[in-house]
Amino acid sequence: MQYLHTMVRVSDLDASLHFYCDLLGLEEIRRHDSEKGRFTLVFLAAPDDRECALEDRAPMVELTWNWDPETYTGGRNFGHLAYRVDDIYQLCERLQAGGVTINRPPRDGHMAFVRSPDNVSIELLQKGDALAPAEPWASMENTGTW
Repeated sequence: MQYLHTMVRVSDLDASLHFYCDLLGLEEIRRHDSEKGRFTLVFLAAPDDRECALEDRAPMVELTWNWDPETYTGGRNFGHLAYRVDDIYQLCERLQAGGVTINRPPRDGHMAFVRSPDNVSIELLQKGDALAPAEPWASMENTGTW
């Protein structure tokens, strides 16, 4: 058995690609448009998983965009996506500068939570040992739910 991907339905493909690729740092591996089914699938991988993902040997996130508008609710009902990151403070700063709310700041230098444009919870975990507590994160309160 091999874990392949997590599928997330998105309501705005451009906004989602901006979040997952431009801000979070994932890379588009492949895309499939279905005229008959009226949907687009976009497969994304973390940079360190890119080579393996190109050969379908690494887990990916599959963004599914249905061309006909639908309302999606309960983005947190399946749990969350989790990514190990090189510098949690740097990534949270980039996300925040891009307009993303840091729902659970990395006060401990180890873990943070944010949400995608479709309200999917994303956990960020510091690679290796936790970073030393640093401002503004150390004194930042939680915002909303994560």
